[in-house]
Amino acid sequence: MSPLEAVQGILDREEYGSVVTFVDGPSLGAKVVLDSAGHQLSGELPTEIVADVTADAIVLMDHEQHRAMEYPPHGVFIESLAPPQEMLIVGAVHIGQALASFAGQMGYRVTVMDSRGAFATPERFPTARVLVGWPDSIIDQVPLDRRTWVVILSHDQRHEDPVLEAALKSPVRYIGCMGSRRTQDLRVGRLRDLGFSEEDIARVRGPVGLDIGAESPQEVAVSVLAEMTMVRYGQGSGLSLHGIEGRVHKQRPEDA
Repeated sequence: MSPLEAVQGILDREEYGSVVTFVDGPSLGAKVVLDSAGHQLSGELPTEIVADVTADAIVLMDHEQHRAMEYPPHGVFIESLAPPQEMLIVGAVHIGQALASFAGQMGYRVTVMDSRGAFATPERFPTARVLVGWPDSIIDQVPLDRRTWVVILSHDQRHEDPVLEAALKSPVRYIGCMGSRRTQDLRVGRLRDLGFSEEDIARVRGPVGLDIGAESPQEVAVSVLAEMTMVRYGQGSGLSLHGIEGRVHKQRPEDA
């Protein structure tokens, strides 16, 4: 299989993968395509660097980053391939409208879920897929895998708890919940009662978002997406870039 065919297959299947290009050393110009588990689909890595390159490629996949790496005498550039990211918004509220709109512009495929048909409409969410019904009966219509981001905006336990339970039993990349710190404490108590471990519960980010002083629905949406971006790329401090030393775009190859 050629590298181009292997890459196209990964993209068609909407999976993660990597393209390893040799940019220095005896294998200059060669390409190796890896799948999400690090298996070689096209080309062949030199035996002496297989383990190291595969391990680094999988880490970079997790954060959708690219890096120039050295494995003397080989120099390679590892390019990560990532499928479209899915976002599930639970609660067809005003913040959800802004969040769905902004997320769509950032390339997320958005699904909005709510039991209230008057709120969950294509007119209010023109760029999203809209599911109307109680979450426990329709959650199976949403992919809950490593490319899924879950944001719960509803304050109704009947909407929240079934989604939290399903999300925590899956490898979704992000779980964020709207609400006060007291609401989060109550949420944690319910999850403990359901038998989830402290490690499981720590995956739930509540209150959701970064502290930017957000007030309007649009500002809250920016706060949530900013936190998601930090998680997605495994970079960033949440601080102002003013006064921060070093490159702005830490994922550049020369920053490796």
